[in-house]
Amino acid sequence: MVDKYNIESAETLANQAQGLPIAEATPIYEQLLQLFPTAAKFWKQYVEAHMAVNNDDAIKQIFSRCLLNCLQVPLWRCYIRFIRKVNDKKGAEGQEETRKAFDFMLNYVGTDIASGPVWMEYISFLKSLPAVHAQEESHRMTVVRKVYQRAIITPTHHIEQLWKDYENFENSVSRQLAKGLISEYQPQYNSARAVYRERKKYFDEIDWNMLAVPPTGSQKEEMQWMAWKRLLTFEKGNPQRIDTASSNKRVIFTYEQCLMYMYHYPDIWYDYATWHAKSGSIDAAIKVFQRSLKALTDSEMLRYAYAELEESRGAIQAAKKIHENLLGDGDNATALAHIQFIRFLRRTEGVEAARKYFLDARKSPTCTYHVYVAYASVAFCLDKDPKMAHNVFEAGLKRFMHEPVYILEYADFLTRLNDDQNIRALFERALSSLPLEDSVEVWKRFVKFEQTYGDLASMLKVEQRRKEAFGEDATAASESSLQDVVSRYSFMDLWPCASNDLDNLSRQEWLTKNMNKKVEKCIMLNGTALIDKGSIPSISTVPSKVVYPDTSKMLIYDPKHNPGTGAVTSGGTNAFDEILKATPPAVVAFLANLPAVDGPTPNVDIVLSICLQSDFPTGQSGKAGIPSQLPGGPAPATSDLSGSSKSHPVQSGLANKPTGRKQYGKRKELDRQEDDDTTTVQSQPLPQDAFRIRQYQKARATSTSQTGSVSYGSALSGDLSGSTG
Repeated sequence: MVDKYNIESAETLANQAQGLPIAEATPIYEQLLQLFPTAAKFWKQYVEAHMAVNNDDAIKQIFSRCLLNCLQVPLWRCYIRFIRKVNDKKGAEGQEETRKAFDFMLNYVGTDIASGPVWMEYISFLKSLPAVHAQEESHRMTVVRKVYQRAIITPTHHIEQLWKDYENFENSVSRQLAKGLISEYQPQYNSARAVYRERKKYFDEIDWNMLAVPPTGSQKEEMQWMAWKRLLTFEKGNPQRIDTASSNKRVIFTYEQCLMYMYHYPDIWYDYATWHAKSGSIDAAIKVFQRSLKALTDSEMLRYAYAELEESRGAIQAAKKIHENLLGDGDNATALAHIQFIRFLRRTEGVEAARKYFLDARKSPTCTYHVYVAYASVAFCLDKDPKMAHNVFEAGLKRFMHEPVYILEYADFLTRLNDDQNIRALFERALSSLPLEDSVEVWKRFVKFEQTYGDLASMLKVEQRRKEAFGEDATAASESSLQDVVSRYSFMDLWPCASNDLDNLSRQEWLTKNMNKKVEKCIMLNGTALIDKGSIPSISTVPSKVVYPDTSKMLIYDPKHNPGTGAVTSGGTNAFDEILKATPPAVVAFLANLPAVDGPTPNVDIVLSICLQSDFPTGQSGKAGIPSQLPGGPAPATSDLSGSSKSHPVQSGLANKPTGRKQYGKRKELDRQEDDDTTTVQSQPLPQDAFRIRQYQKARATSTSQTGSVSYGSALSGDLSGSTG
């Protein structure tokens, strides 16, 4: 899709037009100005092209189209050059026309920060006027003095130069009179100069070569939008403390300049109109809204804002016309336009007018369920007619039974009526016809309804039906979970458990749903391995996608090298001690068992992220059980179960692969037994080649025949049992 507001293409066309004859350049300029009607630089190029061929009629027509909408000093100076050229040879009459043109120009752009040269040019023009009599000379000096006095209190780039010129002017006329006038205007000049310095900071942030394009969300556009907002706020604050009329004039000028660049921003138009309305100028606000609708013909926001303004001042017919324009021929009207017109008619013309239009609107092809809901709300809330509202909802149900949002709105209405029987009937009708993917919210509302209006049996029945509807088998659906209890016994923001309990329940629910998706997957919950016995692969079937650490960079911990030190006690600072005081005892005990590692410190967040995203392998052979760290304390040693005085291996590949930090404690205990000759093959590192794996399996088989078998039972129940062969 071609971007018609492409700035680079527009600049290229404008540059090409400058080198073409006026007949060929005119269509190009017209095309550009149709897209960028507030681009003062394009208007200036266009009019200068006609001035080069002395086409005065075309020049006047162009100025009439652009001057009042493009308050930019270079364009207006081009206008004054044309006026002076036209009136140069007309004598006194032409001079008067030129003077009026200067006054006209300064009335519009005289407050511009760049208007200093305009003031200087006007003063020079006035000084150049011939004065035959002393009375004419006195009148001319009076006019020049007034222009100077206006210029020196206007914050412009040339304010200091204008002040010096004014002092010289007054001293040249009368030194005695100059002293009094200069002392009178000195404070106002100082104020204007101070305001200029502040004002310049805001003007320097603005890109004065920017073209007005629809907002795209680019950073440059946003920066310009904020710069204009800051300048408008500054001008509205009346920093110079001038009279209200002059201050308002500056605000209007700033808004007009802003719209040259923010032409497609509806919020600027709206702010401008509402500022006029708050200032008491309703007619000016209406004109701004009318201009905005010409600039942004598709903006419904501005149309509704305009209609609201007309309605608020009692112009009902004008507001109605705006609403009718939004409706168009009716067939292309949006559902929102129908709804707002119904509400407007109810406010201004009464119940019957709104009801009559609703009957017509529901026949429109653009009528959606929103129109039915809106009119039912009007009938119930404004007309106090619940029967009519009920009939509207029932009529809409025939067309919009497939819309879950409509069902929920109807249910809310019946809830207000306390009509529990019809609510249940509505839910049953809707759930029997809605597809499963669209019925989620309806089921939730049905369950919520039963929790409020039903008894315990009906609550449980609806919850079971919802589970069955979403694919759970009858046995699982009949079982109640703790999440269901929390749902039933919570109220608003009150919960029957703590927030961390809610987090745990949510996590457990997710684990339950995903526990059996992969047969070989091992899910860790609170340090306990939840693994199906039949799902543990052998050593030879470890997935190849597992990423192992680079063991060449690891340091082996030896307690003899650094005895009695741990992560808690090594190099502690006062700040760390304060943290430990606030740490729970269980965490402190866990940290005390961590070894001190003289090596690079890993990034904990990265390690945890990798662990959470990895599928850890499990290895097992034979019929051995799985050791599990139970809440009641550490798992008993194998010797305690078998009755032997020696330590026997637990036949599981997991015993050699600690899967969490809790395994450090067991490792530390093993290191303390370096002199114990009871260390078995099981405690050695897992071999990596096939030959050693076979030796490893034979050694375990021999050990198993001597010690018997061990079963730790269920990792969830915590039951332990032991038997010896």
